[in-house]
Amino acid sequence: MTILNPSKIRALAHRRLAIAALHADSSLSVRLRRYNAAMEKARALEACQGNEVHHG
Repeated sequence: MTILNPSKIRALAHRRLAIAALHADSSLSVRLRRYNAAMEKARALEACQGNEVHHG
């Protein structure tokens, strides 16, 4: 059984926000800017996960 930690859940949420940004009713430049911002946050959260020490 896999238990998701909070940073993994937040990273997934930001990835979903990024995909939603691509489908928004906005100009291409706005959609791309929002997508890139959300993906940057998701990648940062995922990078933090890799630095965590796992016990057990």
